[in-house]
Amino acid sequence: MGPEALAQVLLPLASMFSGERHPQLLVGLGVPDDAAVYALSATRALVATVDFFAPVVDDPETYGAIAAANAMSDVFAMGGEVAFALNIAAFPEDLPPAAATALLRGGGLKVAEAGGVIAGGHSVWDPEPKYGLAVLGFVHPRKMLTKAALKPGDRLYLTKPLGTGTILSAAKQRRAEAGWVAAAEASMLRLNMAAARLARAAGLRAGTDVTGFGLLGHLWEMVSRSGVRARLESAAIPLLTGARECSEMGVHTGGENRNRHWAEQHASFAASVDPTVGPLLSDPQTSGGLLLGCGPRKAAALERAFAQAGEPIWKVGVISAGEPGIDVV
Repeated sequence: MGPEALAQVLLPLASMFSGERHPQLLVGLGVPDDAAVYALSATRALVATVDFFAPVVDDPETYGAIAAANAMSDVFAMGGEVAFALNIAAFPEDLPPAAATALLRGGGLKVAEAGGVIAGGHSVWDPEPKYGLAVLGFVHPRKMLTKAALKPGDRLYLTKPLGTGTILSAAKQRRAEAGWVAAAEASMLRLNMAAARLARAAGLRAGTDVTGFGLLGHLWEMVSRSGVRARLESAAIPLLTGARECSEMGVHTGGENRNRHWAEQHASFAASVDPTVGPLLSDPQTSGGLLLGCGPRKAAALERAFAQAGEPIWKVGVISAGEPGIDVV
């Protein structure tokens, strides 16, 4: 669901399940974020999330691995570590057992890569395959990343290039080059675990992951909840190989159009912004990267830590005081 439709559904429920009624619920519908957080003690909290979707690639094992990486990303976006996960699967009755096995194997291996284990799950028959995970992990309550922790002066960093939505859409239309699809798959398969650990080690507190609402949608969630304004440098935004070409060809997705309609109510674009880049800022990402806020005194150290670990990171903007909004320049 798009952000506008989802908000209309969830907002009436937020007060029913707020932290005021459940004080151990540190993050829930009342304070929406990437995952729910439930305090177990002063130093340990449970992180829980769920995510599933229809196939984005043809190979069952790759699809399972991408879906698992995407689901676990919400735990990493909170600064947590994965403990275990439960499969959520919908299979057509005529799906060959070997394909279902490969799909679940891909998900299980990706969870193992994160240090977790598949502990069970649930399956139903459905004409269209769907797969994902309910993920449980742990985080220190005072060291978690949240959408509401941006401060004036913070630098904005992104850990993965944009463009998975438009490239996958072009692939379905048989307009994408093989190299573009391969680059998108490699990006979606890469876990956000290492980036989250580096962010946590640097003492960062502001973060989210860029997924279905696109970069602008998720950045708006951060600035609106933090009460700050963002300046986004469009020329600094990293793009996957082929993303610009897909945009130039006019390849768009329904999710991008919904995201753009919603996000552009809160974003202003300078005349100098490349018209092929603008739409990609609303491109829905599958297993996208982390969007992090870092104070100016920690920025150089953060960049060095990522470089030493061989993890990519791009500085894409800055936060200032002011009415919540996004200035794309």
